[in-house]
Amino acid sequence: MRATILSFASVALAARPWMSQPDTGIEGQLGNITGLPDIDSLVGIPDFEWVAQRVLNISSYTYYSNGAAGEWSYRNNLEVFQRYALRPRVVVDTTGIESTLPTKILGYNFSAPFFIAPAARAGFAHPEAEANLVNGAAESNILYVPSQHGTLTMAQIGDVHKNTSQVTFQQSYPPNDNDTEAKELFKQIEDAGNKAIFLTVDSAADGNRHRAARYQVGTLPNYGPNAVPTSYTKMTWEMYRKWQNFTSLPIVPKGIQTVDDARLAVQNGAPAIYLSNHGGRQVDTSRAPLEVAIKIYQEAPEIFKQVEVYADGGVRYGADIVKLLALGVHAVGIARPFMFSNVYGVDGVKRAVEMFKHELAIDASNVGVADVHQISPDIVDWSQPTNYWYS
Repeated sequence: MRATILSFASVALAARPWMSQPDTGIEGQLGNITGLPDIDSLVGIPDFEWVAQRVLNISSYTYYSNGAAGEWSYRNNLEVFQRYALRPRVVVDTTGIESTLPTKILGYNFSAPFFIAPAARAGFAHPEAEANLVNGAAESNILYVPSQHGTLTMAQIGDVHKNTSQVTFQQSYPPNDNDTEAKELFKQIEDAGNKAIFLTVDSAADGNRHRAARYQVGTLPNYGPNAVPTSYTKMTWEMYRKWQNFTSLPIVPKGIQTVDDARLAVQNGAPAIYLSNHGGRQVDTSRAPLEVAIKIYQEAPEIFKQVEVYADGGVRYGADIVKLLALGVHAVGIARPFMFSNVYGVDGVKRAVEMFKHELAIDASNVGVADVHQISPDIVDWSQPTNYWYS
């Protein structure tokens, strides 16, 4: 009987539909509206994806929303936060919580402990592309990290943020094993006015993205009539140490997914580390960054004191940010929600920032946190993951 029940549960779990957007009644209230609903009618971050799915063509929406293979990692990034229950403390004075949101990231001042993480092709959502993200971040005083594969070039994005005096970092893929090309790439990043480099280290080969290939908005497989040769990346810690000498900017490895690699990054002089699985877009069944942060907290908590630790992946609510901060994460990256908010241009980016700040403050307050920089890991039950689908 036990085997039968377990088998049934396994089939049910595999077959259940994936609801990336919760049912908040938005369809019933705004479903008959043609075009963009009034931005004031949106009540939460998932609303932006609902709007984007309606107004973008299917290939553009697919580019932003796809994951690798069966998209289990993409799904897990979103769902993992719900498996760890909060343990609210009460009778705590939290009236000053909003004043504690400002955060330094690599020494630069920002208004919140979260940032706009790298995501490519902002032009799929709005003709002003990355310019909206730069300007929205500047007006909200949060960090923006453009993708190397933006719609606008690195230099064009640089011209925008130079006009705002806003600090930006730049995401980059590993340069070729050619010193001249590496130096040229880092010089481009410096010339664009960036203050740091987030070096993607979790992309050793092309992502296995079936849905993206279907709509030809990702790398096509190297078989069939439209075959594209597979791209592989050479990178070693020795190369990383060498590249550090090619630029005055701090180089932060982005895509750390194990405790071992977190230790190696610190040992090799990383000024910070970035936990990420590329939004679940590279290899399926990779662990969510929250799970990696839990492992570091359990096995090597000293890392959170040795360097600043950043993490992204599936963040859609203030409580998600609270959970990452509770483990010791210094700042939280958020990508897809801001790409979806860009359908409204600068106003959408600013509204998304406002929503995240508001939810972070009230969710932290509701679990008894008086200062977001002093969140205790004890506000979350990390010992026993809960499956809300089958509890």
